[in-house]
Amino acid sequence: MTLLYADPEVAAVLDAATTVDAMRGALLAAYEGRLVAPPRAAAPLGGGRMVLTAGHLVGEWYGFRSYDTFGHPQGEQLVVLHDARTGAIRAVAVGEELGSRRTGGLGGVAIDALARPDAATLGVIGSGRQAWTQVWAAAAVRPLREVVVHSRSSARRDAFAARVRAELGVPARAVADPGAAVTGRDMVVLATTSPTPVLRAADLSPGTHVNAVGFKQRDRSEFGADLLDAADLLVTDSPAQAADYQPPMLAATPPYAGRLRDLGGILAGAVPGRTTADQLSVFCSTGLAGTEVFLLDALTRVGAVARWPAAG
Repeated sequence: MTLLYADPEVAAVLDAATTVDAMRGALLAAYEGRLVAPPRAAAPLGGGRMVLTAGHLVGEWYGFRSYDTFGHPQGEQLVVLHDARTGAIRAVAVGEELGSRRTGGLGGVAIDALARPDAATLGVIGSGRQAWTQVWAAAAVRPLREVVVHSRSSARRDAFAARVRAELGVPARAVADPGAAVTGRDMVVLATTSPTPVLRAADLSPGTHVNAVGFKQRDRSEFGADLLDAADLLVTDSPAQAADYQPPMLAATPPYAGRLRDLGGILAGAVPGRTTADQLSVFCSTGLAGTEVFLLDALTRVGAVARWPAAG
């Protein structure tokens, strides 16, 4: 029987701790060569693209995620999990929740690996789905004392702060200025759709950790070269994907490319991470291919009951 999941089942079953643990396992598996995760592929279709990411946990499963860039209001992602021994489809997920939680989980792993152990305050620029899952995952790896959020919409940032208070039990407030959101914070999340910088590196304190989730390419980036220049640690979840961006990803171009470290290597102890409390660390999230499938496999293992069996 193929298990089918929609957003309500994903949200009900996948908590932050489970998601972060799964993403930690995926990053380690990719670094060790057990997870085959090539860069994403895209097919231009006139007015938009179909994008495919795929992964193979050798000997266990393989699968893919597909999504489009047409920007339709009801656009959804598809994730398919195959059994590697038989080829049978074990599970299918449709919607946005699995992918969003996957990205949040990767951010949670980055915070756990790179932020100071005593980090407890979080500044957020952005108030959408991606910003939420970053905070959701951060709360699973650090005892958050306060979240401060800024976004262009006062209504959305107020609602975001209220959700943090209600669902995570963490004090949270909204501010009208992006600098006020990040100044003095231990950790910062950038999760916007802005093609121009929303952050000044000069506003960050020594020892801050930054998760950058939005655009990070040349001539289209939510942060500027000043952040990369100031960073003591530049880290990504997929060096192969970072090198494959079009336009090029800023951190994967000279003079930064030689400094870009693999988060999986840091988790494995093969690549150095933070060594002093005052280092500024920056995680450039690319979305390691295969991680949605990895998370769908985890979902099937935590006792979720499918809403309906697939025909046949």
